[in-house]
Amino acid sequence: MQEKLWVFRPSDLAMQTDLSRRLLISPVTASILLARGVTTAEEATRWMTSPQDGLHDPWLIPDMAIAVERLHEALCREERVCFYGDYDVDGVSATSLYLSFYQGLGGHGCAYIPHRVREGYGLNEGAIRRLAQEGVTLLVTSDCGTTSHHEIAVARELGMDVVVTDHHQTDATMPPALAVLNPHRRDAHYPFKGLCSAGLAYKVVLAYQQRYGSGEVEPESCLDLVALATVADIVPLQDENRILVREGMSQITRGARCGIRALKQVAGVAKACTSDTIGFRLGPRLNAAGRLDHAMLCVRLLTTESDQEAMQIAEQLEQLNRQRQHIEEGITTAVASDLARGEPAAAIVLGSRDWHLGVVGIVAARLVDRFHRPSIVIAVDEKGIGKGSARTVDGFDLYQGLSECRDLLEAFGGHPSAAGLTIQESLLEEFRRRFSDVVARWATSARLVPTLQVDAEVNLTDVNFELIQELESLHPFGAGNPEPTLAVRGLDVVEARVVGDKHLKMRVRQGRSFIFDSIGFRMGSFEGLGLRTGRPVDLAFSPERNHWNGYDRVQLRIKALRMSGEVS
Repeated sequence: MQEKLWVFRPSDLAMQTDLSRRLLISPVTASILLARGVTTAEEATRWMTSPQDGLHDPWLIPDMAIAVERLHEALCREERVCFYGDYDVDGVSATSLYLSFYQGLGGHGCAYIPHRVREGYGLNEGAIRRLAQEGVTLLVTSDCGTTSHHEIAVARELGMDVVVTDHHQTDATMPPALAVLNPHRRDAHYPFKGLCSAGLAYKVVLAYQQRYGSGEVEPESCLDLVALATVADIVPLQDENRILVREGMSQITRGARCGIRALKQVAGVAKACTSDTIGFRLGPRLNAAGRLDHAMLCVRLLTTESDQEAMQIAEQLEQLNRQRQHIEEGITTAVASDLARGEPAAAIVLGSRDWHLGVVGIVAARLVDRFHRPSIVIAVDEKGIGKGSARTVDGFDLYQGLSECRDLLEAFGGHPSAAGLTIQESLLEEFRRRFSDVVARWATSARLVPTLQVDAEVNLTDVNFELIQELESLHPFGAGNPEPTLAVRGLDVVEARVVGDKHLKMRVRQGRSFIFDSIGFRMGSFEGLGLRTGRPVDLAFSPERNHWNGYDRVQLRIKALRMSGEVS
């Protein structure tokens, strides 16, 4: 993993002082808020409290009225409605939300999630024809459909209306659906474009409730599903997403849904839910079903009312996640070893017939972490068709980059930060060269150096429980609102040792300050980081409350270490 360049965020001292004074918060917290673009006391109060009245009017989303009326018509006519979702956490959460709400109204609803390997991403003609034969007259998509022009045309020919709920990037031409609810539409005037598909589904059922009322399932009871999807899909935790995720995390912590209770149990989650809980514990287990088995398992888990069924499915997901980890680690280790022998190109594009399609996205993300390059990993089947996942570094728009290579691709789609593609094996080399050239034109030497964004420089005397409590009010952390990173210079290392699974445990102080405990997970030894005993160090960290033996102590969770005096 490359050494990171420390970048200290600039801060306006006058604005920092004013915000600190008006809100009675520390200058450190005020500086962090400014770094998030929060510049007034009113904005800061909303950011720290996330009031429910901060949600936008769902009727502002294009085609909302059409979608709500068609759902109500289907309910009144007792039509069979299918909620068709993607196989990732966003897709299965949105599908589960729709299905629970619609069935709670007494409607005849079913769910369909395509198989990742046999059917691939999004709408497929075979599934649409089977659903039509089963009597489905309304198809509501989640996290797919924006680019499915042919498949939606087939659905119309078969007498099926289609309502698209999707947040992927759009082309100028909309698909021939009855309604397309996508905040990225060029004619959209919705105030916030960062909703995931589960967030959009929540807006649909909320609008339905406002016009026609709700049944057995209140929209607010589904915010745990919205929180799962919003965090797992790495959409920005800004604006109304903060409100939705805060309440949803509270529901997850309470264990309001039996399927999530079971998932937490097998994942060993006992404490309050955070973004990390979803991102590193719950999300991977839900995604494992779509990667190695079938994501309908997740819909069953998230909609069941049986504790016994929920636990059986959760244990199955746990086993699938362990298999996923084993497969992914094997591929990542082999690929990274080959790449480490030389300087990677501006972009990493790899393909193989030996790789499992279900883990290529994770491998791509691991390569970005290690080499700080946009990375595309492609699994090629026996017919020579490659399907891959792409991940990127800050600043490079994957969707735009792939658009410049569209003539080489069978299909592609996604977001600026993550995308998928299909390509003929025979075109892989040309695509690798073309895509690398696109990245090279964008890149400069500075952009290809990974950075550590430091929100504020502090003294150790600034770090206390009051500061930790203020920082906790900035939750949830994630995309668009990263966990605050503080830095302190010139620390004396009183003790440094390795504990547990290669964790670096240190005791440090600054001048005559109290001695603080710090922990660097999986960082290895002090000397292994190239540091010299007896020399002062600079420490980048997040402060946290550590409860041990009945006492609370301030602990510094290490993000980076360097010798004092190094240029940032």
